Amino acid sequence: MGVCFSTIKVSGSNSNNNVNHNRKEATKQQTKTTKATAPTRKKQEVVDHQQNNKNVNNEEEKKLKVKEKQGSKAIPCGKRTDFGYDKDFGMRYTIGKLLGHGQFGYTYVATDKANGDRVAVKRIEKNKMILPIAVEDVKREVKILRELTGHENVVQFYNALEDDSYVYIVMELCEGGELLDRILSKKDSRYTEKDAAVVVRQMLKVAAQCHLHGLVHRDMKPENFLFKSTKEDTPLKATDFGLSDFIKPGRKFQDIVGSAYYVAPEVLKRKSGPESDVWSIGVITYILLCGRRPFWDKTEDGIFKEVLKNKPDFRRKPWPTISTSARDFVNKLLVKDPRARLTAAQALSHPWVREGGSASEIPIDISVLSNMRQFVKYSRLKQFALRALASTINEEELADLKDQFDAIDVDKNGAISLEEMRQVVFSLSNL
Repeated sequence: MGVCFSTIKVSGSNSNNNVNHNRKEATKQQTKTTKATAPTRKKQEVVDHQQNNKNVNNEEEKKLKVKEKQGSKAIPCGKRTDFGYDKDFGMRYTIGKLLGHGQFGYTYVATDKANGDRVAVKRIEKNKMILPIAVEDVKREVKILRELTGHENVVQFYNALEDDSYVYIVMELCEGGELLDRILSKKDSRYTEKDAAVVVRQMLKVAAQCHLHGLVHRDMKPENFLFKSTKEDTPLKATDFGLSDFIKPGRKFQDIVGSAYYVAPEVLKRKSGPESDVWSIGVITYILLCGRRPFWDKTEDGIFKEVLKNKPDFRRKPWPTISTSARDFVNKLLVKDPRARLTAAQALSHPWVREGGSASEIPIDISVLSNMRQFVKYSRLKQFALRALASTINEEELADLKDQFDAIDVDKNGAISLEEMRQVVFSLSNL
């Protein structure tokens, strides 16, 4: 219409008629255009309406998925699981002082209300069992303790109970202290090869019993062995079967578990079996005889390289004063090829470790206890630091870390390999 008015003004004649004519033509054209585009507009409005509905539905679906995800996070797998254990813990036991704690639970002294006996209770929080695998770990630990109950060198299992918040594993109370603490507490500092052999024999008996049941302990270390009482002839008891698992003949474990100092070469190669327990006992024996670790570095990766490549040092003091039989025993346990390593049953027959065997009763060099004391202090400091770090992380942050770990752990074997970490670094560098 602007163009029409401009033309009219320029022509100067019959202006009104021209204006009216042009207005009529414009009106006709507009009406025609409107009639032609009405169905198209209507159709477009329907499409737009459908698209809007689709967007709304997509948003609703997204919100629903987020709610479902949040709901599943809010209720961990352990909280939703009925373990099938007795539900009357509070009626049967009274919890006392704290003994120690791990990743999922705390261990307390408790009293049996029926007879007044003192027991140890491992209380595991259901809220911390986020994934089904955590639930299976608890069930497996209870099953293993039931299988091994009755063995003189395994902590006795009494009962498993539960309530809405916790699973309770009731066990024999061992009040004689940890293995290395007991050795270091000797008042006259009289510590001999025979003392070490008595301890090692009991550990081998546990390993042999586990292997007989198709079990691998997978975390043999001094901290997991406690003395029953403070008496001189009290038995040594194996505890903490949280990493233990059943293994079928001819099969191998592919996950890397255990403590860095005691881990066997085949564990690092993801092809481990019962032989790894014997390696760990070999490492403990080495420490018992000289007070130092056979494989050491400032980092875990460094320790792993030492385990895979190097041999233990038998030249440094006090090894020249240790008996040939003791050195031979340790050498046969710390064989890198698990097929050439002694089994637990074979090791029990070695002259140095067997009852009435060749282990010397002459006191070991005083430097051994000094070395051992430094080793224990370092281990305790490391444990304290890790616990202090863990105590600063709340449940939400812990769950977030768990999610991040699961995202990096592509093969879902419970450990992050060097290759998996490389992939993460590569992905981040490309952002």
